[in-house]
Parts: sequence; C-alpha cells; structure tokens
Amino acid sequence: MASSSLTLSKAYLAQQPSYERCSPRPADHHVSFTPRRDLPRLRVRRRICVRASSAETDVVEKSVNTIRFLAIDAVEKAKSGHPGLPMGCAPMGHILFDEVMKYNPKNPYWFNRDRFLLSAGHGCMLHYALLHLAGYDSVKERDLMEFRQWGSRTPGHPENFETPGVEVTTGPLGQGIANAVGLALAEKHLAARFNKPHFDIVDHYTYAILGDGCQMEGISNEACSLAGHWGLGKLIAFYDDNHISIDGDTEIAFTEDVQTRFQGLGWHVICVKNGNTGYDEIRAAIKEAKTVQDKPTLIKITTTIGFGSPNKANSYSVHGSALGEKEVDATRKNLGWPYGPFHVPEDIKSHWSRHIPQGAALEAEWNAQFSDYEKKYPQEAAELKSIVTPNLPNGWEKSLPTYTPESPADATRNLSQQCLNALAKVLPGFLGGSADLASSNMTLLKMFGDFQKNAPEERNLRFGVREHSMGAICNGITCHSPGLIPYCATFFVFTDYMRAAIRLSALSEAGVIYVMTHDSIGLGEDGPTHQPIEHLASFRAMPNILMLRPADGTETAGAYKVAVENRKRPSILALSRQKLPHLPGTSVQGVEKGGYVISDNSAGNRPDVILMGTGSELEIAAKAGEKLREEGRAVRVVSLVSWELFDEQSQEYKESVLPSGISARVSIEAGSTFGWEKMVGPKGKAIGVDSFGASAPADVLYKKFGLTVDAVVAAAKDLG
Repeated sequence: MASSSLTLSKAYLAQQPSYERCSPRPADHHVSFTPRRDLPRLRVRRRICVRASSAETDVVEKSVNTIRFLAIDAVEKAKSGHPGLPMGCAPMGHILFDEVMKYNPKNPYWFNRDRFLLSAGHGCMLHYALLHLAGYDSVKERDLMEFRQWGSRTPGHPENFETPGVEVTTGPLGQGIANAVGLALAEKHLAARFNKPHFDIVDHYTYAILGDGCQMEGISNEACSLAGHWGLGKLIAFYDDNHISIDGDTEIAFTEDVQTRFQGLGWHVICVKNGNTGYDEIRAAIKEAKTVQDKPTLIKITTTIGFGSPNKANSYSVHGSALGEKEVDATRKNLGWPYGPFHVPEDIKSHWSRHIPQGAALEAEWNAQFSDYEKKYPQEAAELKSIVTPNLPNGWEKSLPTYTPESPADATRNLSQQCLNALAKVLPGFLGGSADLASSNMTLLKMFGDFQKNAPEERNLRFGVREHSMGAICNGITCHSPGLIPYCATFFVFTDYMRAAIRLSALSEAGVIYVMTHDSIGLGEDGPTHQPIEHLASFRAMPNILMLRPADGTETAGAYKVAVENRKRPSILALSRQKLPHLPGTSVQGVEKGGYVISDNSAGNRPDVILMGTGSELEIAAKAGEKLREEGRAVRVVSLVSWELFDEQSQEYKESVLPSGISARVSIEAGSTFGWEKMVGPKGKAIGVDSFGASAPADVLYKKFGLTVDAVVAAAKDLG
C-alpha cells in the first residue's frame, strides 16, 4: 500500500541513506522483519535542500509539519531544548493522537483514557504540541511560547504535576518506559478484577516512545523483561531508532541487536523502515500490535532526527540545541512551510477540533456503561470507585494492628507484614512486592497469590532482582489511578540501586510506599556491603519524601497510617531485622507529628537533658533515661521517627518537645550523624556510625561502635 507521503517527502527521503536493517522473515514467523547487522549505520554528511509547493501537502503531512514547527519555534524562542526528536517523531505522534488514542482533552483524568508516555522526555515539545493541537487547556499557544520559562506549564522535561495530559514525570532516560510498564500492569490487573461479560469497563492501552538512550539504560531492560514475563499485551512501545546520541552516531557505543533482545524478553517486535513519511507503515504496525494480546509490542521505527533540517538532520547537533535562525528559515523553505512562528493553519485547527466532542462522547459512553455495570455489580463498582478516586474507605485505619508494652518483642519488618496484610483487607488498590526478598522483607500478602501473566488479578508482585525498575514501575502504578497504592521492598542499602526512581517518586508526587528492611548495622553478619550508613541522612535531604524509622509495633502502625494518607508524597519505612520491644509511651498520634515525647520526669518543660532516638535505638535512649533518672536526673526521651513531619509542626509544638532553652541533648541512631546537629544543637552530642560497618553479630557491632546505654549516659553526663 502506498503511503500518504508527498513529493517533498519522497524527494527528501531519496537523498537519505537506506538503513537496510530489516529484511523479511520466513513466512511462518509472526514478526514482520529482522535486522541485519552486516551493514553499517550511515550518517548524512552533505546538505540537503528540497522544495515542494504547499498545494501538494495533504492534511496529514500538514499536521505533521505543524507539530514539527511548533517544536522548532518553541525551542528557538527559548534558545534551549531538543528539537531533533519532535521533528523525527512527529509522524508517529500525529497518528497516535489524531487517529489511534482515546482521550478527552477537557478531562485529562478520565479513567479509561489511553495513556501516553514520552520516555525520551527531552523531546517533550512533541508532547506539548500534540496536547495543544488536541485541545487540552493545559497547553495553550502562550504556554508553547513560554517553553522552559519560570512558572510555565511547559517545563524542559514532562512533569505530571505541572501539565495535565502528562501522565508521569520523565527525563532521566529509561524511567518512562519503566513507568509505562507500571501503567500497563495496572490496566491488566484492574481489567482482570473488574471486567465482566459485556462490560469491558477497564479497557485502554499504554503507548510509549523511547529512544536509543532509553535502550542503553539498564532500567529499561529490567522493566521490559518484566513486561514480557507478565504478558502486558496492551503496552505498545515505539522505539525511535534514529541512530544518533549526544556524542555522535550510536555505532560508537550501541551496536546490539535490539530486535532479537526484545524477542528474547518476550515481546512482539515490528519494524517500520520509514518512520519519516511511511504513515501507512506506522498505521499497519499499530494495527498488528493490537492483534497481539499475550505480549507487549515494540515497534522499531527508523527515523531521521531533525527531519527536514537541510544542514543538521541526522546529526547530533540537532539533538539538544536550537537550530538557529538561519537553519530555521532553511527548514521552513525545505519543508515548504510559509507560516510564521507558532502558527497553526486554520484547516489543521479544524481537523483537530473534533477531538473535543469525540473525547466528551467517549467519556459519556463509558459513564453510561459504568452506570449499568454499577447496577449489576454493585460491590465491584464500589471497589473500582475507591480506586478511581483519591478517597480512602471510611475507617480504614482501624484495621491496623495495635500493640502494648506487654506484646512479644519482634522485628519491625515482621510487624510491618502484619500491617501490610491488615491494609490489604480494607484497601482495594493496595498491592506490591519485593525485589526477590519477600521472605526477608516480610512483604507477602498472605490472602493473595502472585500477579502473573495468567493470574493478573492477584496482588503480590514478584519483581525479581530488579530494584531500579521496581521503583519506577510502582511510580507508574501510582500515577495510573489515585486509589492504587503500591509498595515495594528490598534491603535499605539497596536503595542505592533505585535512587533515581525514588527521587522521581518524590518529584512526581507519587505516593509509593518503600518498605526498606535490614536498616542498620543491626543486620549483623552480612557485613558492610549490606549495612546502610549514610542512607537515612541522604533521604532526609531529599525533598517531598517522608523518611520514617519506627521503633516498635505502635510506631510501625503509625508509619503505615502516615504513608497511606500521603498520596502525593512517597514514604520510606526503615525497618529492623532484629527483635525490638514494644516501648511504653509510643503512639500513632506521635508518629503523625514526626517527633514526640515518650517519657519525661521533668517539670515545667525544663528537663536536665533530652535524649533522642529513632528505630532500634529508641530503646537504648529509653533505657539510658531510666538509668539517669535513678541517679536523680530529670530526663526527657524523644522519638524522632520522621524529621519531615516534625519540621511541619507548629513552632509551639516543636518547642514543647525540644525546648530551645535546653542545650543538653544527646541523640543515638545506628547511621551517619550527618544532620543531627539540627536536632541536638551546637552544644549537644550525636552518637552514631560515621564509618562503614563490619561483619559480626549485631550485639557485638553495637558494642564496638558505641551504640550502648552506657555511651548515652556518659554523653549526657559530659553535657553537665
């Protein structure tokens, strides 16, 4: 079938190198093409200048060029940005948003919309241009003109909290495709739970565009491996195979056979050789992808970065810099574009305007179907409503277990499992798992089976040893629906493998619950490779995240209450391997304030000394307080379970816990003392671990590193 490309595109394409990397497969093979690695990837090194009259340009090509020039003009005005990807990917973007995807521009949060992610987030002007043409109120012409400016709704990489219509925050390469796996997982899971005969109430696709850089990042392989394993048939990823990286042609560092790798990961792979003008090839690829329901699809599209630029197309210089005034003019001439900056021709406006009434009709049709569904399946409808909306079920917190000082001592990781299982009974959107450490992290939901390709209704997620993608997948799950509450787990030290995903949780306002066990040298014999030291301090320094280190069962329950309630802020729970007693004076209400007094024998808010601790060391502080009281001291013991929550309290409350007039303060925590000067003050003493740990039993390590009752008592006495 002939494509809808015109004379201009044919002439332009004729002077491009032919990347013959996809040849026909045997007739019995479902995939359309296979790559050939025997031919090198070439680069255009000569100038290209082709003219065509505007009369030859049909609506599709005119729309594609509108997208290209909106991106070119925005980057040029900002003198900053990445024009190359939008210029090369405009055809696939047009086909997705204009012909394939279902969405309602006037309600970007309609539940059953298709999801689109730009994993190669630097090319965000592609997405902004598409949102603008489709009629989203979040991206008006003024917003395009304010690209990358202070306070604009069009930041330099997609941000879901700034721009309605952007599903997730992307930018660090590879994160977006992992988010897409999370979104597709959510769709598959909810469809399995709630769809009924004649009621496909959950029925949407997840589309993603990723580039060579995303492919090189390890997180993408982790996530795509899981997508294949889980059989996420409604995930369709477009690989913008343009052969260019910032440093030059990808031949310098990236020569693997991507198609074969993805087939090995369990994906269906389709090759499109002409992503520049082969509109019908792209359409056919999407149509084929939708026939494959048991595995995700990678559509590998050969494109030209900076398509249309006569001097910079197909070179790294068009990747991350404005074209420059002369090259913009040359590109306008080359593509036969007579319009000025940011101009959308009237016929293109008219063409795209249909998406507003169509989107409203799609949502109205779904609402009517859901109304019928609700009458026939009221219980399921109520559960789905609680997932679609951000409202937690009434009284959910009453499900959390309670403890007394007489309860048996236990590790907070075990107490955490009790909380997880209690929450799963009352929160329909609660699901999660571990990076191959479920039996150590204690994260298994006992009433559910494993989410698998043929059991997508289950709620235990087996991530395997893939910490980085685990975090990013959970970000995608969270961003799918307000009532989906994912948790994920590993050893606290292995947050180093997933820090970028955790940071994006915080930036994206994605309320993932990170269950991090083995939180100190208290894990013992595994030694310093597994013993976190600097981790508490580093996460306390990260904006918009709650770092919670509970000391016993009551504080663990309180930490989960806080984590579940904070849907726009992720939480990290640092939990012990070793058993801890249930302490007198701990409370859920105290945890909600971040810091509070658990015991005090002073009068008039004037203790002789304040002892502070978190987690497993709060017990040490409490015992030291008892010992000092026996010697006649007035001692206050404070739990500082979450610095962030404590900082958010009123000055009056903080003064009631840590009175500024009391300078004799001692803290104890089995981690770096970095940052504790904020709490103990210039005259106080912070006891901690400022070196790597060692391999030995936990009780030996605590003595060797000076984390003892006697050390706290001695420090308090030294302060007078």
